[in-house]
Amino acid sequence: MTTTPADSDLKRLFVYNRSVPDLETFTRITAIEHDWIEPLIAGLAERTAPVASRAAWVERLAGLLAAEREPSPAGRYLAEKATREEFALVVREFGLDGLTEAQNFFPAVPRLPIRSQMAVMRVLIDEFGCGNLQQAHSQLYLNLLGELGLPRTVDDLLDLTSDETFAFLDVFFWLTQRAPHIEYFLGALAYLEASIPAAFTVQARACERLGIENGRYYTEHLHIDLFHMEEMQVAIREYEAVHPLDATKLWIGATLLSELLGTAFDSAVERAREAA
Repeated sequence: MTTTPADSDLKRLFVYNRSVPDLETFTRITAIEHDWIEPLIAGLAERTAPVASRAAWVERLAGLLAAEREPSPAGRYLAEKATREEFALVVREFGLDGLTEAQNFFPAVPRLPIRSQMAVMRVLIDEFGCGNLQQAHSQLYLNLLGELGLPRTVDDLLDLTSDETFAFLDVFFWLTQRAPHIEYFLGALAYLEASIPAAFTVQARACERLGIENGRYYTEHLHIDLFHMEEMQVAIREYEAVHPLDATKLWIGATLLSELLGTAFDSAVERAREAA
């Protein structure tokens, strides 16, 4: 289990990525990513059997989602046994994600053909509540943080977030802006949107059991991400209509995110149990 020192590279990377970087800062960003994300991608590429086509990618993704449908031991504990204090610590751990949700997706849009852009934008519009602040996912998370008496600003959460979670947050900045192949992003976001309905069932059950009123952040995703899952497949299909598609890179993006998110969640529950 990893904790976050005050000068963690992944914490600094998150801060750098949310700034307007000068040349020195950009050099720091690329140096951290060179030592962190590039070896992860290289390792996955070495272990990944080639994926022959988009249809084969869809089939492989379905298999991954089926394997993950049953909650991990950490997920079962959170849904069935976690105390309110333990649940609050997990909510706090993902506070930076909730408060900045989908903000780091936008740089990918110009890298896509127009019809693929439209599918991704339909996902993003939902993330921001279709322009209605009370429906925006970040506002729903803000409401949850408030009910649980947790910090409600990005600055206040920086020192309370682990490296495992920063890795999940940081990866989309790389995927959308600096990854050499946009298929990594498309595969990662397609996986994320498809996996969330099953994953958030855990938190939704915990909210119901603990009597938490602002669990709508989780229940909202249980249905809206079914639509987003379909839209991401549209985005990939429309990309393929214009550019040659590397389905193996779609799969690497999906497995990368699966590993980072799974590690972040399981670590968050373990830390919450120890702290509580």
